[in-house]
Amino acid sequence: MNPELGKSVNAGGILTNYHDQGEGFPAVLIHGSGPGVSAWANWRLNIGPLAAQRRVIAPDMVGFGFTERPAGAVYGKALWLQHLADFLDALGLDQVDLVGNSFGGGLALAFAIRHPARVRRLVLMGSVGVSFPITAGLDAVWGYQPSIETMRSLLDIFAYDRALVNDELAQLRYQASIRPGFQESFSAMFPAPRQAGVDGLASAEEEIAKLPHEALVIHGREDQVIPPEASLRLFNLLPKAELHMFGRCGHWTQIEHTDRFNQLVSEFL
Repeated sequence: MNPELGKSVNAGGILTNYHDQGEGFPAVLIHGSGPGVSAWANWRLNIGPLAAQRRVIAPDMVGFGFTERPAGAVYGKALWLQHLADFLDALGLDQVDLVGNSFGGGLALAFAIRHPARVRRLVLMGSVGVSFPITAGLDAVWGYQPSIETMRSLLDIFAYDRALVNDELAQLRYQASIRPGFQESFSAMFPAPRQAGVDGLASAEEEIAKLPHEALVIHGREDQVIPPEASLRLFNLLPKAELHMFGRCGHWTQIEHTDRFNQLVSEFL
């Protein structure tokens, strides 16, 4: 009965939970790295609308959601990129569009650098991928210790519109964050000092500048987690880029401006 549970596939020995809707050229949606996150929690308002015109696939990356958490896993860009490659192989997908949110944007960018022929187009939303001084917001997100009060304060950081931040949502995300194994893997990913987490997800600027892919870069002007300047740098580096900046918007572009986000991404892809 849990909508976060989708299909399962063995991806390089990791049993991977994913959602799969629609038909046509595949777009793979890579979620962010907030506590208790899953592909469904991240993309639930986007999967259906985007799947009206294409196949949409949204996996839980290893260490997140309901994908298996291998014993002794060393979390970092190398593991996540290998998992993504193995996941595409398991589904028989030679080439995809990649849509990455925050952490997922950094992975999408790095994957395109490592496997350029496997990516057609890129969408980077509130993305990491270049190095920047870690924000207080991101440090708080990655340093999360479970409590309902802390989760409520994080939702204040994520969203510009406080109407999106209510006790019901805070309770849902808190309960997700304390499911067995969730906090254990999450706390192992980005230990202090967390600037290393930002730098570890960054790609070399000279490699970004060589990417031949068309790219749509999206950001919220009031984002307290990833600075809008990071997306401006990506826009300036990527040769075939478009940039869309939402005003009155925090880190959750796909939730705070759902209809416009879905329209932008669908038309671009």
